[in-house]
Amino acid sequence: MIITPVPTSSHEEIYHVEDSATGLLGYIAVHSTRLGPAAGGLRMRPYDTQQEALTDVKRLSQGMTYKNAAADLPLGGGKAVIIGDPVQDKTPELLHAFGRAIDTLQGRYYTAEDMGMTPADMAHLAEATPYVAGLSDGEFASGDPSPITARGIFNAIRTAQKHHTGSAELDGVTVAVQGLGNVGWHLCDLLTTAGASLVVTDTDAARISKAKAVFGAEAVEPNQIYSVQADIFAPCAIGGILNAETIPQLKVAIVAGGANNQLASPQDGLALHARGILYAPDFVANGGGIINVATEILKVSDRPAFVSEKLVALDQTMQAILTQAQAEDTCPDAVAVATVQSKMASCAA
Repeated sequence: MIITPVPTSSHEEIYHVEDSATGLLGYIAVHSTRLGPAAGGLRMRPYDTQQEALTDVKRLSQGMTYKNAAADLPLGGGKAVIIGDPVQDKTPELLHAFGRAIDTLQGRYYTAEDMGMTPADMAHLAEATPYVAGLSDGEFASGDPSPITARGIFNAIRTAQKHHTGSAELDGVTVAVQGLGNVGWHLCDLLTTAGASLVVTDTDAARISKAKAVFGAEAVEPNQIYSVQADIFAPCAIGGILNAETIPQLKVAIVAGGANNQLASPQDGLALHARGILYAPDFVANGGGIINVATEILKVSDRPAFVSEKLVALDQTMQAILTQAQAEDTCPDAVAVATVQSKMASCAA
């Protein structure tokens, strides 16, 4: 296996990982350990190029720094990506190799599951390194974080709805959900239970059919989800989907979802604000998953109490961000970034 440092001025450490024996190709990025060891999931995607994977891991790891700070966790930000199709290319041997790569960081980075990964995959990684969370078995095992992530997003949607309309109720509200993976599916369940109507999209036809049957959802093609007439848009797939091309198409009052790095650039947050669309910053809205994972990393014995307390605090942080943004007539994303950067600066001092 070859582990090569990648020069960086924005991160503490970035490594290119390659193992010809298993076909492994990926990156590990440690953005910050100022608040504690870096923590963030491992995703596997068929990136078109290595540069695309590197750009993604850099943005995702910075997002984890902000996410952990927003959730008031004693953890820094990191992320890892493997280039490949998780259905066809993922093997126990490949995961063992990546686990060995993670182990070389000696605890400066803890991983967990993200897109293309499962608790069973984390078990394979854990055979090669102890710096893994999101396991199904063990004294402090936290399991699949998706349901808790969805709970946090659901809270954020209700908070944004209340901020916009004066009521957090979702009965009769239409939500356009992009992505029906683990998080998106759990979110759809919570939304329909609350009385919302769904318009959904996904690249997997089987998931679409199931969502129509289970939730009574309306389905649209992936490129049509941006122009759906709805009250709320909930992106729960890949990042960078709020940009100069998609924002003008939106016919919603609120954007609040689970995808990481939804804004292609900070300017896109300003573009949403200019259109009068309320944006719930993604790294606050989707912090539930890392809160759940943190109980394993921090060896918290009463996980349900810890998670509940942190979810309440996270929702209060979202409320404060939206209120401040309204008072300053600016986009909530800018307020959210300033909030976590101030918190990190005060901890460093």
